[in-house]
Amino acid sequence: MKLAALVIGGAVAICVLPAFADEAPIALTLKDHKFSPAQIHVKANAPAQILLTNEDSSAEEFDSSALHVEKVVPGGGKGIVRLRPLAPGKYNFMGEYHSDTAQGVVVAE
Repeated sequence: MKLAALVIGGAVAICVLPAFADEAPIALTLKDHKFSPAQIHVKANAPAQILLTNEDSSAEEFDSSALHVEKVVPGGGKGIVRLRPLAPGKYNFMGEYHSDTAQGVVVAE
């Protein structure tokens, strides 16, 4: 039973991973509670990944209701934010814990 679950889980992972393997993750840095770059460009109608490097000493949450994404990255840590295929447009994101300064936008084109 456990072996069957592992085999099925592995097969699902193999089917899902190639969707993100075509493009390298987009580098995004958080420093002094600000995102850099503040504007990220992705290909419309294709999945994408953001590699968020948190250079601050405190944790931050990448948060976007427009992107339907939340990801906490510890201080001094890194995290992958996976984006679903997006229709052309602009999608705001922010740092939940420092929303007054940590803001950005994803542009799908």
